[in-house]
Amino acid sequence: MKRPSLPALPLDRQKIAEILRPADAGQQARQKRRVMRSFLSTVRRAASAIPFTRDLAASYYCAIDPETPLASRGILLAALAYFVMPADLVPDLMPLIGFTDDAAVLMAAITAVRANIRPEHYDRARALLDNETDEADARTS
Repeated sequence: MKRPSLPALPLDRQKIAEILRPADAGQQARQKRRVMRSFLSTVRRAASAIPFTRDLAASYYCAIDPETPLASRGILLAALAYFVMPADLVPDLMPLIGFTDDAAVLMAAITAVRANIRPEHYDRARALLDNETDEADARTS
């Protein structure tokens, strides 16, 4: 029996590279504000629908950690800003494929900065996802 194929993703390597391109200081600050304002509600709402929630939350904590190198923070903030955007290339409400573009962008970002995502970022992600972290604590590095 042949498996149904998923529609082709609208993102190719070039589009992902454009999304993750290092931002200037002003753009990076805007991305950080957008992410900090929307990330928690977005990740909690989407947690049951996406398989990469733990990596997503760890990426958030890495991105807001002042010890993370600036270039890595910029890459992660760009990916996280794409994730929290209300309208992206593939609407997140579409079953099965809605988060595929977000996953592609996030996995590219994580691959690029993996050495900077530390165990403590994953510890904080676990606490967030287990509802052991309130919103104020989640917004601090």
